[in-house]
Parts: sequence; structure tokens; C-alpha cells
Amino acid sequence: MAASNISEWQLFDGSQWSSICNANIIETHYCQPGASGITLHTSIGSLYIDFDAMTVSGICGNVLVRRNTFLSINQKQDVGWYYKDNKRWCQYGAQGAGGNKSSITSDYIEQQYNQNPNGSVRFSAGHMTYIVDFTAMTQTNLSTHMNRKVRRRPKFNSIVTVNNSSPTSPSLSVTPTNSSAECIWEFMGEEGIWSEYQKPGCSLDSQEVERLYQLNPQSQVSFTAGRQSYILDFSGMHQVNMKYGTKRHVRRIAGEAQETNSQFSQACWQFKDMDGHWKNYSKGGSRGHSSVSSQDIEAQYQEHAVKISFRAGRFNYELNFSDMTQTNLSTNTIRSVRRIEQ
Repeated sequence: MAASNISEWQLFDGSQWSSICNANIIETHYCQPGASGITLHTSIGSLYIDFDAMTVSGICGNVLVRRNTFLSINQKQDVGWYYKDNKRWCQYGAQGAGGNKSSITSDYIEQQYNQNPNGSVRFSAGHMTYIVDFTAMTQTNLSTHMNRKVRRRPKFNSIVTVNNSSPTSPSLSVTPTNSSAECIWEFMGEEGIWSEYQKPGCSLDSQEVERLYQLNPQSQVSFTAGRQSYILDFSGMHQVNMKYGTKRHVRRIAGEAQETNSQFSQACWQFKDMDGHWKNYSKGGSRGHSSVSSQDIEAQYQEHAVKISFRAGRFNYELNFSDMTQTNLSTNTIRSVRRIEQ
């Protein structure tokens, strides 16, 4: 499989994601542990991609970068873990400059990292004990307190086949349906509101998540949203931020679940806008639309919530069910809210 078929590099100019030409050159550099980044000469000027921070700097502001991978459900890219030993990068498990070999391998560190991207792992080399901090991406000698940089990089064009039929794999109580069009995948957002996986902000949408789920309901899927990378775990029904280790619940709405939620569609929630007209809460990505829909609000209302938080445009709001008002948390503007039975 060619490297260009494994990954894709994209830039976001503030309005849309665009694929970078000759992305295989970027991928080749990225897979080298000694490469801090790469400079691109593009139509909008020279840009520098920092591989460690996955950020872009140059003459233009608000440019983002992301790396998407395209692998089968039973495949994953081989990943190496490296530390900087004096002037060269050494892979864990190999012999270092001092002749010592670490007691753990690169594969073992990757396994521990996938279990807890915000954690650490301890090991020994010679008569010294070390700790690798996944958050800081450093290795610390616990005796001398010397710190060394650590990097996690994929191995160029190296694919590993995953055995998803292992008898130790956890099983799901949910039986996949045959129609992906009837299913919606959502994650629990910061405001406690369920949000659907949607492009272009996310590299996956509900339909693609459902397709991958149908292929193997016990697998894990990697994706990006903004400049962050995530793992979606179907078995645990959660997603994990690969940088910060933040875990959020995930849900799949289909079949009976949709029928259960249909009761919430019988009520409509509205707010009184500045022009004096009542307007429905509408969920969407365009300016002025809120992060919650009328159905989301009704679901919280049915669960006897006192208040909920949400955003609309660039503002954050609080909806209070007791006095039926919404408050702009920046301007303190208060507007009336009403619930209409349909």
C-alpha cells in the first residue's frame, strides 16, 4: 500500500479543509523521529508545520493542519516511540548510546498510551529507573532528574493487521441494524448536550461512523476534529482525546431509541428574539444557530433539569427552566422562553 493511500494532510483556511498536494513528502518527514516539522511553499505563502504541536505558523493567521488516516477496520499503522539520547533519537527497546537497553519496548509504550493518553509508564535501563510522561512527552531519570524529549511517530508505510476476532474481545449487547441511514451518532459535549458527529468540523460524520460500526462493533476508530486527534471506542461507547486524555460518552440513536426520543418532538421550545417574535431553537453550524435543538431542550426538561448551558454564534447562554428564561452570559441579556405542546 502506498503511503499516499494511508494518510492525507489538509490545511484549514478559516472556511474549508483542503488537501495538500504531494502529501507523501510531508508524511515521509513526519515519520522520521528527528523531524520537528516541515516548511511548505504554498499559494498563500510559506507555512511551517510543527509536527509535535500539530500547528501552522507563517504569514497567514488562523491556518490549521490535520492528518487523516485511511485504513481498513482490521488495520492500524505501526507506531514507534523514541527518546533523544544526546544528539540522536533512539527507539525504546533498542540499545542506547550508553550501551543500556530499556526494559520496555516501543510496542508496550504504545499499548499503555492507548489505554491512558494522559498517563505515564515507568521502566528501567541498566541500574536507572525512568518515567515517560505522555502529557509532557518527556522521559525523566528518577535518580538524576534529567529530562529528555520523547516523540511518538508512525512508521512510514508500515501497516499492522489487527485480529478483531480475539475471544477476549468484549462483546456488545447492541445488535447492529442493517440501515446506516436510520442511525445518528452523538458525543456528550462540554455543556452536557449531545452533539452529532458532522463534517467539516470533524473528519467523520454519523453515516461514516455507522458504516465503521457495522463492519466491527468491537473496534476502535481514529478521527480528527479541529486540531485534535481522537479515538472512538465502540466497545466502551466513548471517545478519548489523544493529547489530553479527556474521555466523553458516545451514543448511537437507532430503531427503538429513535421511537423513544420521538415523544420529545411533540413539544417545541422557543425564545423571544429582539424583534419581539418567538423563534424556535434550531441546532446547526451556521451563524446564529444554537448548539441545542428544541428536542435536546425537551429531553433535558423531561429529565427534570433545573437549567442547561448552550452556545449560539459566539455567545454562551444559560436556559433556566424554573423562570423560563435564557441569559446571555457575556451581556447578561435575559429573554423569555416558552414551551409549546404540539
